[in-house]
Amino acid sequence: MSKSRSSEPRGPSQRQLRVGELIRRSLSELLSRGDLHEPELSAMSITVGEVRATPDLKRATCFVLPLGGGDETVMLDALRRAKPEIRHQLARTMKLKHAPDLKFEIDRTFDRMDETRRLLSDEKVRRDVEAADRAPEEGGE
Repeated sequence: MSKSRSSEPRGPSQRQLRVGELIRRSLSELLSRGDLHEPELSAMSITVGEVRATPDLKRATCFVLPLGGGDETVMLDALRRAKPEIRHQLARTMKLKHAPDLKFEIDRTFDRMDETRRLLSDEKVRRDVEAADRAPEEGGE
């Protein structure tokens, strides 16, 4: 029997994950060395949190954040200006047939984690979570 395909979207493939991680590491190393001809990038430390590659591996979204809370707008503008040079440098260091087109976005993971932590520390939510944890125990055997 053949497998039925679900209409639900699947997660990224192993290849997408590997390529994304390869780009993330290479980009982090490139930015930390400061070899780019963009003065603003040389003056700031940038964290590359995640890179998501499209299924065809032609585009990659890089989620970045200025370390120490620098100006996100200045960082994004500088990265976008330096994108051709970054792409060229990455193509030289990575063993890929084609260097993907890069898109830079602010990494909001830490903001979401802080918001989740704040919500879970709320007294009403904590009371509901504790009640839900106790419910199976009270239900018996």
